[in-house]
Amino acid sequence: MNMPKLLFLKLGGSIITNKDQTNTPDLQRIEAIAHDIKQAMDQDSSLTLLIGHGSGSFGHHAAKKYGTRNGVTSQEGWLGFSEVALRARELNQIIFDRLVAAGIKAISVSPFSGIQAENSRITNWDTSIISDCLYQHLVPVIYGDVILDRRLGGTILSTEELFAYLSPRLQPERILLAGLEEGVWKDFPQNTQLINEIHPDDIAALQAEIRGSGSIDVTGGMFTKVQLMIGLLKQLPSLEVQIFSGTTPGNVQALLMGEHKGTLIRNPKG
Repeated sequence: MNMPKLLFLKLGGSIITNKDQTNTPDLQRIEAIAHDIKQAMDQDSSLTLLIGHGSGSFGHHAAKKYGTRNGVTSQEGWLGFSEVALRARELNQIIFDRLVAAGIKAISVSPFSGIQAENSRITNWDTSIISDCLYQHLVPVIYGDVILDRRLGGTILSTEELFAYLSPRLQPERILLAGLEEGVWKDFPQNTQLINEIHPDDIAALQAEIRGSGSIDVTGGMFTKVQLMIGLLKQLPSLEVQIFSGTTPGNVQALLMGEHKGTLIRNPKG
């Protein structure tokens, strides 16, 4: 399914929560981002948008405590599975509330209820509900969530992994990953050398240099995100992925309107 000017936007858990303090949303930033999204959609009526978000301090602390990402095999583990699910939904409700309050026709879509997985890989997901939402000019809001897994019992899939499954099916023009960092740093945590552009052939050389966030992230750091996105370029050669700071006022609106900031991941031109 090919939507006109379809964009995927991920709001990283690091910008919508304080990832180092349990269950603490950054309401001011969430509302500012919701305003940015509304402004962009008002300015460009052709913009079709799918939003995903991380769990930040709502999910990652419980997930780390119980090791949910690595599988669920005990009663205590299943209790942890339930707690991670609860926290992820709590944050999703907050995001959903703020988007609708800003005048955005958002609708929450639970990954848990639709996905089948094996060994942390999606084997089946009826994405027609998302396609139908987009067709009706709604803004689906998905999120990193717990998933039942035929081999592991249960696991967690990140927003990027959900995007990776959806992208070949929905064919977005761009994927925008808003996080705490300005982009991908070559020298994290010194943060003096920002990588402006990454091509698939660069990944081997960059593997030892790319680093992730200092906060808890049980679904993988920066290199994992970059690797996932580069994998999509083989299936969608014209796709562009932008990793940028979601904390800078106006950045989300600017990126939705087509500007380039941070680190651009794409196939080389020509």
